[in-house]
Amino acid sequence: MKLRDIMTRDVVLVSPDTSLKEAAAKMRETDSGFLPVGENDRLVGTLTDRDIAIRAVAEGRDPNATKVRDAMSEHVVYCFDDQEHDEAARLMAEKQIKRLAVLNRDKRLVGVVSLGDVADRSHDGGSVARAEEGIARPSGQPRNA
Repeated sequence: MKLRDIMTRDVVLVSPDTSLKEAAAKMRETDSGFLPVGENDRLVGTLTDRDIAIRAVAEGRDPNATKVRDAMSEHVVYCFDDQEHDEAARLMAEKQIKRLAVLNRDKRLVGVVSLGDVADRSHDGGSVARAEEGIARPSGQPRNA
């Protein structure tokens, strides 16, 4: 199944200059723990609820004054909308993440796919189980073959 068939299309994009409080409010409004970060028509990072908690709140930063750029992950992991769902699951396991930005071949953001999307919409329990195993694996520990 292609990612374009299972991804979430209604994606809220935030600017790196958005406050963490505003970003958290957008997460609440959209019932999502993940926001792509865009600037000058380019995807420049991603922000998760965990990024806010670990990189800002736990450090004592003020969410009203701290910007998304100070807590976001700059390395964007993505797939293309014409790739198969199992490729996304494999990448999630490899990178130990639960969500991916989905781009078209012009490298424009067209959606987001989560491990839950793969589980709910592809009905491929094997890919999901392998992804969950990879995500749960401590960093640096090799996968069992």
